[in-house]
Amino acid sequence: MLTFVDLFAGIGGLRLGIERVFRDSKCVLTSEIDKFAQETYRCNFDCEQMLGDIRNISDESIPAHDLLLAGFPCQPFSQAGLKKGFEDDRGNLFFEIVRFLSLKKPSCFLLENVKQLKGHAKGKTLSVILQALEEIGYSNTSYSVLSSKDFGVPQRRERLYLIGFRDENVTFSFPHPLNVETSVHSILENNIDAKYTLSDRLWNGHKRRKERNKQEGKGFGFSLFDASSSYTNTLSARYYKDGSEILISQGSALNPRKLTPREAARLQGFPDTFKIPVSDNQAYRQFGNSVSVPVIEAIAQEIKKSMTYSQSP
Repeated sequence: MLTFVDLFAGIGGLRLGIERVFRDSKCVLTSEIDKFAQETYRCNFDCEQMLGDIRNISDESIPAHDLLLAGFPCQPFSQAGLKKGFEDDRGNLFFEIVRFLSLKKPSCFLLENVKQLKGHAKGKTLSVILQALEEIGYSNTSYSVLSSKDFGVPQRRERLYLIGFRDENVTFSFPHPLNVETSVHSILENNIDAKYTLSDRLWNGHKRRKERNKQEGKGFGFSLFDASSSYTNTLSARYYKDGSEILISQGSALNPRKLTPREAARLQGFPDTFKIPVSDNQAYRQFGNSVSVPVIEAIAQEIKKSMTYSQSP
């Protein structure tokens, strides 16, 4: 049985992708600081041990595990954030991952972050990360930027994935794009509540801002999609504010609308059986902060080919 820990777990997107491939796996520890994300996680998964702030987890309470999962905070490295990197306290949370790895020495880890991490501080930040991992025994490490739209998800979402093994003889290759056509139609619901349609005031504000930004040479504004679109922009955690990055056209008779929470879930590859127990605003934040499950599933297939772990009797 494969055992794993789920750190900075959010609502469990990494876990869901892993469990689709490692069907005999067991999560032995989950760490997530946000109480609303914890609520969604508990609603969808059995939790062997659910803990909050990773900094408050003692060395003694960390169980042995084969695989470490962590979607560590991306804001310090994000294009949308301040890009302070390790100068931001959240950036230093990476070294909590190092603590787990150095103490329990799992066979493998899978980390996820924004693609900007690759070039942050002209590559110095990623270099520090790789050096820290090598110093604790993970010199067999590789990384790649993968896009969700290449794995059946109708969303242009690029993320950096970092895989490491303790065994230097292990070979690992990132999954190749599936080359399947995607369509926004596949995630759309029917009979949408009118509350998701933009008010005249908000819609006119979007249009004025886009025109103003265009005149000032800025690229910011709303983005409009319909059922025939191949994919959308990246769903972000700020989507709950105004939905500007992904608006769905409703023809000339109606203003565009925001995605519903279920559509946001589908846009990240979560199944319709995934429960959404929180408010719409919290749901948008959670799915915007999560990972695209089919991408994780594809990575997990390659990890399974490479790693060894204790087998069930």
